[in-house]
Amino acid sequence: MRVLVTGAAGFLGSHLVDKFLALGYDVLGMDNHITGNPANLEHLGSHPRFRFANQDVTRYIEVEGPLDGVLHFASPASPVDYLELPIQTLKVGALGTHKALGLAMAKQARFLLASTSEVYGDPLVHPQPESYWGNVNPVGPRGVYDEAKRFAEALTMAYHRFHGLDTRIVRIFNTYGPRMRPNDGRVVSNFIVQALRGEPLTVYGDGSQTRSFCYVDDLIEGIVGLFERGTPEPTNIGNPHEFTVRQLADRVLKLTGSKSSVVERPLPIDDPQVRQPDIARAHETLGWEPKVTLEDGLRRTIEYFRDVVAREGAAAR
Repeated sequence: MRVLVTGAAGFLGSHLVDKFLALGYDVLGMDNHITGNPANLEHLGSHPRFRFANQDVTRYIEVEGPLDGVLHFASPASPVDYLELPIQTLKVGALGTHKALGLAMAKQARFLLASTSEVYGDPLVHPQPESYWGNVNPVGPRGVYDEAKRFAEALTMAYHRFHGLDTRIVRIFNTYGPRMRPNDGRVVSNFIVQALRGEPLTVYGDGSQTRSFCYVDDLIEGIVGLFERGTPEPTNIGNPHEFTVRQLADRVLKLTGSKSSVVERPLPIDDPQVRQPDIARAHETLGWEPKVTLEDGLRRTIEYFRDVVAREGAAAR
């Protein structure tokens, strides 16, 4: 079995590459490093079943030889990234998805789209089942990411219905773990890095907004299960245990032993007030549910960022 992973140098893409290699697949990784980190794949430099192509997936994709799967993970995915790269975010969601679907059809390969809980916007239904259509502001600053993914889902289903392509759509909820970028603007990495540096933890609003945090190993297990034995309908993959942002800050301070304070900043426009996946479909169709607790996942992630922050400090000296 041979698969292509776009966005392979990213946080999730690189973990997915590792998982498929561990399962015995041949893997072609593709990334243009606009937000991906080449260091995430350095350990695979001499791996006999891994190849890498530096390419922008919004342009024509040509791959020699057979492919059994195309997993489209290329996209800016953090608020910092998609607010700084709005046009690129829309292009990879539209043109990139179109090119990846075209390749999958040409190769008669199974296609999996990495979508997001952001398709639900600031939800009026809680928790969020796949049947919920969402509450998205298409012209707000976050709309470039939300609508790019919503269009990508519509295009994927069009290829499935019109061309009969074997497709999957995973709606990914907040995920954290090693290989996150220290300054990518996501709440877990922000809090951990700020705590380890002794800086104030930045809470937007009063911290009462909720999130559901899934450790990366659990998420990857769910995605591979969806790819191998799932159905074409969108499937939520995430941890249904819900925490406020303020509770997360308290956990991070406790686990790092940091004496950092917590400061409040204005809430960003269209920031979701609640976020919790209904994972009944994943449980019923895949037998999947997350296993790693927030405390265990945070400990593993903190150890990763201790090394990152220590290296930064050494480089600064």
